[in-house]
Amino acid sequence: MRKFLVNVNSWTIAATVIILLLFLPNLSIVSGIFSPVNENWEHIKKHVLFQYLQTSIILVISTALLTIIIGLSLAWLIAQYQFPLRNFLKWALILPLSIPPFIGAYTYHGIVNYTGVIQKTLRNQFDVTVNPTYFDIMNIPGAIFIYTLFLYPYVYTITRIFLSQQSASLIESARVLGRGPWQIFFKVVLPISRVSIIGGASLVVLEVLNDYGVVKYYGIQTFSTAIFQTWFGLGDIESSIKLAASLMGLVIFILIVEKLLRGKKQYSFSSTKVRPLPLVRLKGKKAILASLYGMFVFSLAFLIPSIQLIDWFILTWGKIPFNNFLLYVKNSVMVAGISSTLIIFFALIVGNFGRLVHGKIAKALPKLTVLGYSIPGAVIAVAVVTAFIAVDKALAPVYKMLGINTGLVLSVSLVMLIAAYIIRFFAIGFNSIESGYDKIGTDFRDASRLLGMGLTKTFLKVDVPMMKGAIVSGFILVFVDILKEIPLTLILRPFNFDTLSTKAFQYASDEKIMEASQASLLIVAISATAIFVFHKLLEKEPQ
Repeated sequence: MRKFLVNVNSWTIAATVIILLLFLPNLSIVSGIFSPVNENWEHIKKHVLFQYLQTSIILVISTALLTIIIGLSLAWLIAQYQFPLRNFLKWALILPLSIPPFIGAYTYHGIVNYTGVIQKTLRNQFDVTVNPTYFDIMNIPGAIFIYTLFLYPYVYTITRIFLSQQSASLIESARVLGRGPWQIFFKVVLPISRVSIIGGASLVVLEVLNDYGVVKYYGIQTFSTAIFQTWFGLGDIESSIKLAASLMGLVIFILIVEKLLRGKKQYSFSSTKVRPLPLVRLKGKKAILASLYGMFVFSLAFLIPSIQLIDWFILTWGKIPFNNFLLYVKNSVMVAGISSTLIIFFALIVGNFGRLVHGKIAKALPKLTVLGYSIPGAVIAVAVVTAFIAVDKALAPVYKMLGINTGLVLSVSLVMLIAAYIIRFFAIGFNSIESGYDKIGTDFRDASRLLGMGLTKTFLKVDVPMMKGAIVSGFILVFVDILKEIPLTLILRPFNFDTLSTKAFQYASDEKIMEASQASLLIVAISATAIFVFHKLLEKEPQ
């Protein structure tokens, strides 16, 4: 019994240390609210803070509504009906997640601008010259269009899986009562799907607030761009922290609204005899319209930008030295691989702690780790820099003893970037690991303990082998997100350290959009492959 308590205490200490390290850096943002006010902050507060807030809210609300409309309609079509191309569209409609919004932004700008394929075709083939302002998407409506296309899969995926697992009796009962397809959709499907819809939309909202690439390229002033401009343009980290605190306040407000929208209503089955939704075969015009709708969204959100990137890739092949290109790949895979591995390792420890230790505090502590995903990357970057500078100051005597002349060591290294990745994306890996623990239960662990095996050996020889699916899927999801990440990498990367995403962003910002296609296409290819593998690994819904 004493040995068991020692083992439990060891897991508790390890998990608590990880949780605190993931959570504490964000407190530096809160403390920044009480720092002295300077002239820059007075100017920002008086003249532009309201504009940042207004623009961010417009982007968030518009994108959320449009992604709900598109994601929910596609999810209901795929979950309820059989029509041509359904099996292809079921997973293909997830692929737009493999294209980072900033890549979609510069790709579509390249397609529709004066020298793009659309206007060039109109001039050369049809002798039609149109006003270029008609095709201008470098504005707020254009940004909403980009966010909607490349973020709707969050709503689509979560809602589709939820709807596919619903009991057929719900729909059949509504039909027996004389309800038509539209009444069933609004009276039955919408209420029971509310939690999944709000969950998907909240992810969309957080991604919009986190984004820097699209708004920077399109010249739109939001909190993310303001934090960059204040920090790097004015060299004012204090005002950056206050902007970050304002953005964190907006995020907290949105999360509270999300909680209220979810409400306290819950829908559960009153019987264990649950049959999944039977597919209704569409015929004639309805089948054609369903296929066309799905293919139209897929084409806009994945096919067209991918074809354009491939075309630019061919046109610019050889312009970027191959050795440089390999270096960007190496840097991207290295930081994403190390960060993803550490995230999964820490998630396994924290998740196992939640199983071993009972009580409200033990259950609440792991929830602190998921806050990082709800905080925009620019805010986390400010928090991590502030924390690492404080650590460097504390370790200054040690650096002197080691003969290191500079006072900044950790805060100019890859360690800081990887730490920020772990804080930002830990929730993704933890959610996957937590669901894996839920699936395997505790029966095998208890049997191993009864046979005399210790907690750590049980974890390594019983739990981990059974968790392979969750470990692999969690690693893939984290790896893809880090591969596409922009704000954290731009702020925290060491000098002369570039990844595929930062290089693509730099080329696009310098109006070298064709050259940006090489790094962009590799990001899309790797991400699309990973998403396909993830889909095949976890998809268990009835066909």
